[in-house]
Amino acid sequence: MIKVENLVKAFGPKLAVNGVSFSVERGEVLGFLGPNGAGKSTTMRMITGFMPPTAGRVSVGGHDLAEHPIAAKRLIGYLPENAPAYTDMTVWGFLNFAAELRGLRGEAKRRAVMRAIEICFLDSVVHQSVDTLSKGYRHRTCFAQSIIHDPPVLILDEPTDGLDPNQKHEVRTLIRRMGQTKAIVFSTHILEEVDAACTRAIIIDRGQIVANGTPAELRQRSELAGAVAVSVQDTPASTVNQKLRELPTVKRTLVLREQPDVLIRAYPRAGGRNGELQASIYELAVRERWRLLELRTEEGRLDEVFRSITLPDTTRTVNETATP
Repeated sequence: MIKVENLVKAFGPKLAVNGVSFSVERGEVLGFLGPNGAGKSTTMRMITGFMPPTAGRVSVGGHDLAEHPIAAKRLIGYLPENAPAYTDMTVWGFLNFAAELRGLRGEAKRRAVMRAIEICFLDSVVHQSVDTLSKGYRHRTCFAQSIIHDPPVLILDEPTDGLDPNQKHEVRTLIRRMGQTKAIVFSTHILEEVDAACTRAIIIDRGQIVANGTPAELRQRSELAGAVAVSVQDTPASTVNQKLRELPTVKRTLVLREQPDVLIRAYPRAGGRNGELQASIYELAVRERWRLLELRTEEGRLDEVFRSITLPDTTRTVNETATP
């Protein structure tokens, strides 16, 4: 449904987007992650035709955006950042206006507006002017205009920005449900949203894609992935740590706590089989007759992967040195 090939956007000498390529199929929800200034919003603006690329190609539903812009844009619902709207209109008036822009008339228009109001929970504010709405309701109103024509492609730039926790949950649930039949791209700074709503995620940094995969695949890039936390009682930390270091399955260890019980994280050697490290530590604990309180294989963390990819090496080294 969406195909992006070698997309480039230059602002003078600065390359905001530099050779970005990816595709999104129907039934996929693609999370678009990256630090501020990475090129996320610029890329999304080019996908929707809001901004022309310096180079590269975008097609939507098989329509080249440069050669057949109207056919491509008919398939897109777009929620820009900061949720712009006509503040002197009521919610009802704004959504009717958006429906007319999409070519809806008569009963089809009325049904589309009512459907958008219901989906976005706007019943209580439908007759208020947009300038009297809270930030959350204004964002919902703009989300409603993006889906008013039931498009097969949705481009959402930070769709949960400004929403309270309950509203965030509602929007994530809505995106996940719509993602079963649509192709959705949405940008976010909130890593938990990747697990909550995405089937796949891309991390972009300095205008280039630096990671692309499912949430599970990205977590496997974390140093924590496959590490084992072991907690032992009534044995000195130095003894436990030394015995763990002697295991052939252990690459290195980190003492996390010495009192009132010992907590140590052991990291696996490269190429180790799944579960091999935990099994070897359990066998060690049995041999040494340790009072084992906890033995847990860690999952990778998306925030660690994000930091390791997007922070400059010098900054990352300083931060890691300061972390106990």
